[in-house]
Amino acid sequence: MGRGKFKGKPTGRRNFSTPEEMIAGTSARPRTFKQEQAEDEVRDESGEEEESEEEEIERSKGTQGIIETANPNLVRPKNLKAKDADLDKTPELSRREREEIEKQKAHERYMRLQEQGKTEQARKRFRASEFDKAAKS
Repeated sequence: MGRGKFKGKPTGRRNFSTPEEMIAGTSARPRTFKQEQAEDEVRDESGEEEESEEEEIERSKGTQGIIETANPNLVRPKNLKAKDADLDKTPELSRREREEIEKQKAHERYMRLQEQGKTEQARKRFRASEFDKAAKS
């Protein structure tokens, strides 16, 4: 039965193999390490032609070999050189900047119309000023 949430303190200690254990083959290293070493030795003994053929034929695991998709995150943006840059081309404004400019233009247009007396607010002010003049006289 478990003794609780945490492990005891002496976990995770390193086990170093002695030279005698390494020679005898009873070291703490995993067995796959020995297999990889043996494969490397066999590859070294075989010719270079076979080695290049093995590198070309790599099987991918699972559906990776069947479905090949381009990862859009791996595509790096192309850098423009200074000589290729077009100085006459103006950069496109963002939506917020474009809306801000439109808002300012609309306000200026409204103020011009108000000075000419063509807006409802200007007409109301004009009527109110006439009413005040009539009341004073």
